[in-house]
Amino acid sequence: MPSRPRWEHFNHSADIGVRGYGDTPAEAFAQAALALTAVIADPTTVAGARAVAVHCESEDPELLLAQWLNAIVYEMAVRHMLFGRYDVRIDGPRLEAVAWGEALDRVRHAPAVEVKGATYTALAVRRLDGGGWMAQCVVDV
Repeated sequence: MPSRPRWEHFNHSADIGVRGYGDTPAEAFAQAALALTAVIADPTTVAGARAVAVHCESEDPELLLAQWLNAIVYEMAVRHMLFGRYDVRIDGPRLEAVAWGEALDRVRHAPAVEVKGATYTALAVRRLDGGGWMAQCVVDV
């Protein structure tokens, strides 16, 4: 299905779903992280001035996705940053990534909400029938 990586949001009654697509699970995870950023602000307004390393590990791909997104939420909160680009590698149960971003600028980024964390609601990582991968979950806002 995906000819190039992409992301989207999906409706959920109280919160918001984030979904990423890619040719590999790593691409789908990176796109899901971009969808997470887009819940807060337009990722295209975020300069990639600073790199932050992120590491997660889980034997279950779905739990790995939730850990990954929660690690991004944590890094945003403690560093007061937004990220607009993600380079993700997945090797078995281990995810190694670099998130590229900059300090939050409330005027320029105009944050809409604060994401509190990724949930297990609608949590899925799967290969698509037409090819490629999809990674999704609902985030608490």
